[in-house]
Amino acid sequence: MPDRIDIEGYLDRWVSKAHGSRDVADTILGLVAACREIAALVRKGPLSGKLGELTGRKSGVDPQKEIDIVANDLVRDAMRAAPVQHFASEEVEEAVTLAPGAPLAVAVDPIDGSSNVDANIPLGTIFTILPVRGVTPDASFRQPGSAQLGAGFVVYGPYTSLVMTVGMGTQIFTHDPDSGRFIRTVHSVGIPPITNEYAINTSNIRHWEQCVRIYVDDLVRGREGPRGKDFNMRWTATPVADLYRILNRGGIFLYPGDRREGYALGRLRLVYEANPIAFVVEQAGGAATNGLARILDIEPASVHQRTPIFAGSKAEVDYVTRLHSEPHGPGELSPLFGRRGLFRT
Repeated sequence: MPDRIDIEGYLDRWVSKAHGSRDVADTILGLVAACREIAALVRKGPLSGKLGELTGRKSGVDPQKEIDIVANDLVRDAMRAAPVQHFASEEVEEAVTLAPGAPLAVAVDPIDGSSNVDANIPLGTIFTILPVRGVTPDASFRQPGSAQLGAGFVVYGPYTSLVMTVGMGTQIFTHDPDSGRFIRTVHSVGIPPITNEYAINTSNIRHWEQCVRIYVDDLVRGREGPRGKDFNMRWTATPVADLYRILNRGGIFLYPGDRREGYALGRLRLVYEANPIAFVVEQAGGAATNGLARILDIEPASVHQRTPIFAGSKAEVDYVTRLHSEPHGPGELSPLFGRRGLFRT
């Protein structure tokens, strides 16, 4: 039977017994409060208004939707009451100062998967908490992910889940709609190290680097291929929904860089998407790399910097990472790429 502690109780215990930071705890609670409001909007769907309507602006390469703006405002306003000096978001071009002198910096993707808002597919919110560093707002967000004090994401699906870490394992809390509480339902997640599931957008196969195409071909060939077993592909286009499944069932999430214009460094933002995902995954016993280096070791050059990411079950992430640096691995001999050259360009 799981320990039925709620997020407030868990953080109080962390502060009192593990000497955790009260400032970090209060900031997480502020984020959770904002996510409760976002969950209520998502749950009502079209009854909340035209949340899927385009604003005419872009969030990087993605069209911005009304729900992106609404969620951003809810999170930013919640952070005004928290000990947060600097705030950055996918929806804001530059980091802003909220409370001069406060010790923390927060960056968020307010709505992960907003392209799915009209399709009734899970959405999410991703957040990272960092110590303030330097004299400008941007400086605090140019720290490697290993500097994170807390991170996590919320999934708005058939039920609302909070996945969170403060560096003491990854915890999952489930929202109770009757009481409004987030109650812990998974204590210290452990990602299964071996998997037969993977998540990647295969519509981009013609644009991938050869090493990624080799890897996926090995999986597609199943038990007749070099991996010797069958794999299933799952893809929601909401990264945190795919990562939530991986935390519970094992698997690997892949969003590589590719040859499309604007995608050489992938699609996910390092600071407020890849870093919190990597922190959560590592704390659950998994791994996260950009194909060449550990995600949490990369020092961002800017708050909106992009990165390829391969995250999930450690053995699988290690395998695809090796293919980036060892081009003569077993998949190199695959008939699909070697002899027949079906996908050669």
